[in-house]
Amino acid sequence: MASGKYSRIDNSNNNNRRSTSSSYCSTVTIVVFVGLCLVGIWMMTSSSVVPVQNGDDSAAQEKKNEVKDQVQPVINENNGGGSSNNGNTAQFEDNPGDLPEDATKGDSVSPVKDDGNTQENQENLEENKVDESKKDDGQSDSEGGEKTNEESNEKSEENSEEKKSDNEESNEKSESDENEKKSESDENEKKSESDENEKKSDSDENEKKSDSDDGEKKSDESSSETNGEDKGDGQTEEKAEENDTKESEKSSDESKDDGQVFPSGAQSELLNETTTQNGSFSTQAAESKNEKETQSSSKLYSWKLCNSTAGPDYIPCLDNLEAIRHLPSTKHYEHRERHCPEEPPTCLVPLPEGYKRPIEWPKSREKIWYYNVPHTKLAEIKGHQNWVKVTGEYLTFPGGGTQFKHGALHYIDFIEESVPDIAWGKRSRVILDVGCGVASFGGFLFDRNVLAMSFAPKDEHEAQVQFALERGIPAVSAVMGTKRLPYPGRVFDIVHCARCRVPWHIEGGKLLLELNRVLRPGGYFVWSATPVYQKIPEDVEIWKAMAELTKAMCWELVNKTSKDAVNNVAVATFRKPTSNECYEQRSQQEPPLCPESDDPNAAWNVPLQACMHKVPVDESVRGSQWPAQWPARLDKTPYWLLSSQVGVYGKPAPEDFEADNKHWKRVVTNSYINGMGINWSSVRNVMDMRAVYGGFAAALKELNLWVMNVVTIDSPDTLPIIYERGLFGMYHDWCESFSTYPRSYDLLHADHLFSKVKKRCNIVAVAAEVDRMLRPEGKLIVRDNVETINELESMFKAMQWEVRMTYSKDMEGLLCVQKSMWRPKEVETIKYAIA
Repeated sequence: MASGKYSRIDNSNNNNRRSTSSSYCSTVTIVVFVGLCLVGIWMMTSSSVVPVQNGDDSAAQEKKNEVKDQVQPVINENNGGGSSNNGNTAQFEDNPGDLPEDATKGDSVSPVKDDGNTQENQENLEENKVDESKKDDGQSDSEGGEKTNEESNEKSEENSEEKKSDNEESNEKSESDENEKKSESDENEKKSESDENEKKSDSDENEKKSDSDDGEKKSDESSSETNGEDKGDGQTEEKAEENDTKESEKSSDESKDDGQVFPSGAQSELLNETTTQNGSFSTQAAESKNEKETQSSSKLYSWKLCNSTAGPDYIPCLDNLEAIRHLPSTKHYEHRERHCPEEPPTCLVPLPEGYKRPIEWPKSREKIWYYNVPHTKLAEIKGHQNWVKVTGEYLTFPGGGTQFKHGALHYIDFIEESVPDIAWGKRSRVILDVGCGVASFGGFLFDRNVLAMSFAPKDEHEAQVQFALERGIPAVSAVMGTKRLPYPGRVFDIVHCARCRVPWHIEGGKLLLELNRVLRPGGYFVWSATPVYQKIPEDVEIWKAMAELTKAMCWELVNKTSKDAVNNVAVATFRKPTSNECYEQRSQQEPPLCPESDDPNAAWNVPLQACMHKVPVDESVRGSQWPAQWPARLDKTPYWLLSSQVGVYGKPAPEDFEADNKHWKRVVTNSYINGMGINWSSVRNVMDMRAVYGGFAAALKELNLWVMNVVTIDSPDTLPIIYERGLFGMYHDWCESFSTYPRSYDLLHADHLFSKVKKRCNIVAVAAEVDRMLRPEGKLIVRDNVETINELESMFKAMQWEVRMTYSKDMEGLLCVQKSMWRPKEVETIKYAIA
């Protein structure tokens, strides 16, 4: 030790130096003391330049040890060792403003025990080192023999003189050593800070796991969600969100560190800022990382532009021209049915030239951009009927359609006046509009709190369904041909047909019997086609055939009106029976009853049959009772969900339903509305690609939008529950293309869909289908396991989409991306879609 070295030198000349230089030494002592104090202050200041954490005491102590040979004896001799050391420690402890943000994160909630232990151990270590220094001093003193207090004081003076004599020699060396040691100290300090950060991160994570009362449950639920199939996809996430919400309420800083799979509004803005790729003043590290990932993903996924006869309007399953050419017959509109290619396309559909962001609802109900749907044939054919007109750069919809040229709202009110029990928006909530035209009827039903599932064949009247979707009105491309419609039995409150030109009466009434299958017992069929009110021979014959057929089906003609003075049309309204009494009393069993083995809910690629299903009479069976009035039916547990049934997530069915409903209300309210940076006023057409109970759509009730709820064919059949709630949807297989035009939806939502789909089919094709359905600047929200999230993120980055948010926790992830206007240059020709 340094003090031992100086002690040995002092013993040789004590008496001489004391007698000759006492006054001189006093002066030198003061000067040296002041100088060394300045050196100590300089060292202390340099140690606090770099922000440190609680654990940086160890770095400071290492620096002290390195310079102890020079500094410690002098400080101790001037009674400054303790104060200086304590002052240094106090600087680290009492100056949280110098600490980085994450060093104090969570301190307001609960101190991290590991940090406290680390700090205490460092203090003990420092004391031990001081003790060792003292021991060394004692050992050196013993080499010179025992000393009295007077000799000790003399020694102090001699030390000062010795330093003075050696000062010139060591001045330059000392300065060089100090700089070198300072550099080493700073480097060690940074290393210590980095190590301490890792320790703190670990301790923070451990503490957060132990702080939550529901920690164990949360972990177990997350595990079951990851390992399960359908079970636990939503219910277990609900548990995780409850805990995360509690943590968010404790501290917003802690929430940022801990994060949530469902980011709450409290930190949503922060999450958006930290995860937005195109934010201002990005760091070089982030820019380089993003570019490398983009280049990497581009190599993995090289997208091409689809070349097909349909061009920007390409629908793979409806534009399979090769399959259509080989059809043996088109008598039953087989050429308008779905004919999906064996391998779905993986190319991207081009945009129409001059495409613009769609006009927002409700203005879009009246007009749309011409270049978004540049078709004029319908305007030329139906212009005099006020279907659609070309007005400058817009396509306008001044009236409603053939049957309500002077306004759809008057026509809607006219129907209710003819049959008051219809009670739009109360008893009648979900309707099926057959042969919808441009869907103005469905568009104006929103003003009555009614949802209309509108459908029409593709291109029978050019782009009519595309017009509807561009306007923000629900519609799909479909036809009543040889197969059942993709809806369960007994779900629609009303089926409507305004001059839909469907030959209901032919082939034993097969098509009208399909409407009977999907119509709820006690529901209405509203028909305002020309056979109802025109007297030309063809229409008279059709009416006569329809009257006989509906009577044989036990439908009651509730009312047949005279012509309306405004629109000059009449309406006939039929009602489906609520019991089987009429069926049993028929003299002729035509149309026949379906066999008991025939499932009315089986709808995916099932051939049509000319038969009727019996009406359920057991009060515990769906269809035996009418749902509660809207809006009470939205949140009410369906009466036919029994506790003896197991729900999708493993609980008794009623509890499962209620838990799912609460779960999505929390997720949508806390995360989606405020946490994604989405302007919901610009969102109109929404699809839930895996809807389960429809909780996501129900949680969006207060927003001015509609949701197409899709129940996949390999999932539990929960679509009847969705209709019971007053929502609508359809069955679909995501290994195939959806029956909609490109650029139909503003937002797509997929909850644990892609990880299931990729077990059965090409996930790249599904990603291409998502791009096809979504409008430019539209959003996709994906919730899935981390592996799938990462895979999808790479795909969408290769499409030049903007990643708005990514988040992961417990192997579960959340991804929000926004589609861009980018289209690839390289072209891929779809041979089966070329005329």
